[in-house]
Amino acid sequence: MSGRREEILDAALAIADERGLEAVSMRALAERVGVTPMALYRHVKDKAALLDGMVGRLLSALLPTEAAPGAREPAWDERLDALAHACREVTQRHPWAAHLLFSRPAVTPDAVRAVDIIYLALIEAGVPEPEVPRLERLISTFVIGFATSEASGRFTPGALDPRGRRGQLPDSELPGHSRLGPWLDLPVDLTAEFEADLADIRRLVLGAARGDE
Repeated sequence: MSGRREEILDAALAIADERGLEAVSMRALAERVGVTPMALYRHVKDKAALLDGMVGRLLSALLPTEAAPGAREPAWDERLDALAHACREVTQRHPWAAHLLFSRPAVTPDAVRAVDIIYLALIEAGVPEPEVPRLERLISTFVIGFATSEASGRFTPGALDPRGRRGQLPDSELPGHSRLGPWLDLPVDLTAEFEADLADIRRLVLGAARGDE
């Protein structure tokens, strides 16, 4: 990626951080970098290409740095965990990014490299190659979906705590909630939940590698 293109994409990320993703436009970006909108088209041909470039720029932060000579190569599960944590950290720094990651295909070089990390980890784990693309989609959807829900506030109680929400309907209409009440009333540790979910993902991968149904 050229230095000028990196500068343009970083300016787009800054606009989204300051004013939201909807504020990112070719005109606003041209004003930010001090050029005419037409001059931008040498680096990003249109708004769709700009959004794809922003996805690639975000995902470049997920790519591992080059290991020192002689350093141990991380195992497949360590690489998956590192990628998942990096994705969550990106959306915590840029809450608007989760929606963009969910809505754009992985088409830029950095985005494709991030997917390839997952492919290679699954292959190393022993997952049959025909199953690798499906499991990659499942893992990516979980990680980005968790990050999206966290960034959007979906996991927070809002104006009511869990008991208050249940109180809006009779218990007879919420048998599952009534049974799980003692656990629903506990405060949610999203970091612990994310780690537990990743552990479930690792078990799922190992099950796929063994051929478990």
